[in-house]
Amino acid sequence: MHDPRALLDPGTEAVRRLARRGYTLDTAALEELLSTRNASIKAADDLRAESKRAAAEIGKAAKAGGDVNALKERARQLKDEIKAAEESGEQAAADLHELMLSIPNLPLDAVPDGFTDQDATEIRRWGTVPEFGFTPLDHVELGERTGILDFARATKLSGPRFRVSRGAGAALERGLVSFFLDTHTREHGYTEFGLPHLVLPSALVGTGQLPKFEEDLFRTSAGTRDLYLIPTAEVPLTNLHAEEIIEPGDLPLAYTAWSPCFRSEAGSYGRDTRGLIRLHEFEKVEMVRICAADQAPAELEKLTGHAESVLQKLGLAHRVILLAAGDTGFSSQMTYDVEVWLPAQNTFREISSCSNCGQFQARGANIRTRDADGKRELVATLNGSGLPIGRTMAAILENGQQADGSIVIPEALAQFTGFGTIHADGKTD
Repeated sequence: MHDPRALLDPGTEAVRRLARRGYTLDTAALEELLSTRNASIKAADDLRAESKRAAAEIGKAAKAGGDVNALKERARQLKDEIKAAEESGEQAAADLHELMLSIPNLPLDAVPDGFTDQDATEIRRWGTVPEFGFTPLDHVELGERTGILDFARATKLSGPRFRVSRGAGAALERGLVSFFLDTHTREHGYTEFGLPHLVLPSALVGTGQLPKFEEDLFRTSAGTRDLYLIPTAEVPLTNLHAEEIIEPGDLPLAYTAWSPCFRSEAGSYGRDTRGLIRLHEFEKVEMVRICAADQAPAELEKLTGHAESVLQKLGLAHRVILLAAGDTGFSSQMTYDVEVWLPAQNTFREISSCSNCGQFQARGANIRTRDADGKRELVATLNGSGLPIGRTMAAILENGQQADGSIVIPEALAQFTGFGTIHADGKTD
């Protein structure tokens, strides 16, 4: 969320920067709402002061035996005027708040122009793309042939775009969770959390999912309580410190968690709806970093390196791209996508988005720290996948497939799975 005064500050260049996203900032409407809110607040304050004076005059006149009827009538009028001014101010504040929630973060000037993944800038590559002496199968065919994935039974249980894993498939998923969490906690210094998977609407407002992405969320109601299934552990991890002041000496904070993620994926069609790439329910290990605002650029590089590190341990070829302004997420001011090689698609596909949200989420969730002079200021928040279980599993299956139908599992996972090969019949050794 933005400070409306900052958006109207010419030095912020909000109109130009938001236009790079394709968003037109209506400064006239913003100025009017801000002016109405401020004028209503001042009017209510002035009227309350007049009401206080009127009460004093009534007391003085009554003590002197004078006629207080006119004074009492004015006091009644003042109560009505105060109520009207307060209601006007509350409505203007609500309208202003609603507008602020609809305005995306300001992209940094370092972010390239454009609106699609074709406009992204490639930063670096790692690893060698595997070559096969046969036509590689996709992970759906590999999973179903070996019996470790079952999409038909998942559809019977829950409808399309769910998955059932079995045997070595389930063990591989469990092993990936442990591998990711161990790497991030033991090598990268993250603190692991176990979190609720249902959150209040306020948590989603704080990180920017509501109200913008209401249709992409799953909502549940029990009695008088409305709760949402989390789209990512970023939401509860970031909101752990909502409405708090973090001491400067405690920064930066590095948090990680495994969680299921629930997304309706409204408007998603085509090849991504096949297999493990874009499910309604999937699992992911998330990374969140919270720091002083001036440390955010360095923290983004660190965060992205941590996502890359686990891919390197798995020996999976990947690249890092800097997303274009119009393709950057709503709450982010700069995002690196880490893309892994998928042989069946003969291309790199996104497996982790690492975002610097600046102070945007911190304002929405009211997360602050103190500067060197003890003055309160907003922190910066960053988040990234470290990594999704399904997409990583898809990459492992496709990159590890052999001519005899077996699949070689990365050596780094052996201690977590207990096997290094999944054979064509689903057996392991």
